[in-house]
Amino acid sequence: MKIDKPLLFATLTLIIFGIIMVYSSSNVWALYKYNDSFKFVKSQILFFLIGLILIYLLQKINPSLYEKYANHLLFLCFILLILVLIPGVGKVRNGSRSWFGIGPLGIQPSEFSKLGLIIYTSKYLAHNNRHIKDIKKGLLPLFIIILSFFLLIMLEPDFGTAMVIILSLIGLIFIAGPKLSFFLKIGFLGLLGIVFLIIIAPYRLERIISYLNPWSDPLGSGFQIIQSLYAIGPSSLLGTGFGNSIQKNFYLPEPQTDFIFSIIAEEFGFIGVLFCLSLFLLIFYRSIKISLNQKNLFYKYLTFGLSFSITLQVILNILVVTGTIPTTGVTFRGTHLLHTLFSPYNKGKNKIA
Repeated sequence: MKIDKPLLFATLTLIIFGIIMVYSSSNVWALYKYNDSFKFVKSQILFFLIGLILIYLLQKINPSLYEKYANHLLFLCFILLILVLIPGVGKVRNGSRSWFGIGPLGIQPSEFSKLGLIIYTSKYLAHNNRHIKDIKKGLLPLFIIILSFFLLIMLEPDFGTAMVIILSLIGLIFIAGPKLSFFLKIGFLGLLGIVFLIIIAPYRLERIISYLNPWSDPLGSGFQIIQSLYAIGPSSLLGTGFGNSIQKNFYLPEPQTDFIFSIIAEEFGFIGVLFCLSLFLLIFYRSIKISLNQKNLFYKYLTFGLSFSITLQVILNILVVTGTIPTTGVTFRGTHLLHTLFSPYNKGKNKIA
């Protein structure tokens, strides 16, 4: 069984760097609120250790089992998404009922649904490859399933995660080779859907207005992006130095999660941003190379789907914190990278690294 060393190196380096930056971005707030400057970094390290254990266990599983039990995994994810909507079962955080509280830990079933849907879609595309150009017979059943998950996640509501899932799966379906007209139709329906979602939730319109002109409401809907740009704008080549962020001192909301990229830019400047993005680029490149080396269609789609989902989240997060697109809830977290190590790899042998 072969390990892709560049992929492993890039992943572990980003995770370690992420843990360091979680401490740097959160220590002031954690000390003030919890009287423990290591409060958030302890949780991050715990999840890192859990992730390492899962990697060790999952790499021993025959990858064909993911394909065999894809339907079961998807059904389990569906049940979890229903359970989390039940008051008293699901916990409300930041206005969304999207968490299960297990002791001090919080678990989002929507994160498991990302993996479950990628695994299921990979299996579906591999088994229905000859019907992929037939919308009714090939793609419509799949999109009904994807749409049902989208609606459940929107009931939480969690627009950011729902959009990441949809865009990730569209990217995965795209490489399967359906007709281009299919994506034009989906794009039109998606645009109508976004308009509808804005109408039923006016706060989303506020986000768009603040995106176009954050200074129209600098203490309300435009506050986050203004504070984020204050962090990124003056960062220069080398930044202010590790631990010297100004914006983490109760100016920028969620500096250790949604807006951690802003703190990285502020403290390490252009060099730090380039370092971080280069590692993500290396992960995507190695993952695509792994995908292309697969002879088994399921493994090929699965590897691409996982790597594309991670890369998409990175891109969306950077676009949000730089004010390029309206604010959502897409986080920039190194621990998400752990599941890239589950990708099938072994030239000609189709095994998991």
